[in-house]
Amino acid sequence: MCSTESLYFRLGGEVALRDFVDYLYDFMDAAPEVVHVRKMHQADLSHARDRLFMFLSGMLGGPPLYVEAFGHPRLRRKHLHFKIGNKERDQWLLCAQHAVDQLDVAGRLRGELMTDLTVMANHLRNKDVVNVPAQQCDNLNSLS
Repeated sequence: MCSTESLYFRLGGEVALRDFVDYLYDFMDAAPEVVHVRKMHQADLSHARDRLFMFLSGMLGGPPLYVEAFGHPRLRRKHLHFKIGNKERDQWLLCAQHAVDQLDVAGRLRGELMTDLTVMANHLRNKDVVNVPAQQCDNLNSLS
């Protein structure tokens, strides 16, 4: 269910989210410091852009585009064929931080978005993982 109070709408809705995704993948495509995570993607990033936009729309409280098109995201399961550890997480989060910094929104909102993205990125790790306390795992049920 969409709420005008959701992070999606407070960031600026569809336009801001599309900008965020474009900033993220443009940086990933050009920045040498994230070459490792870039190599995990196809040469053409358009598929990744579309899927991330659709997923984040629902995750952030906007239209559940991904679920409507493909069903439950099963995010962790769909990323298991990638070896995602701290290095991969950190490089992806560097791309996300660059993208967030480009958005014309208050610092508080940028911080809130990065917090949500960091939780998601940590959830996707499947190597170099330290056990997470059970109470932290409860917040991730909607991503699995």
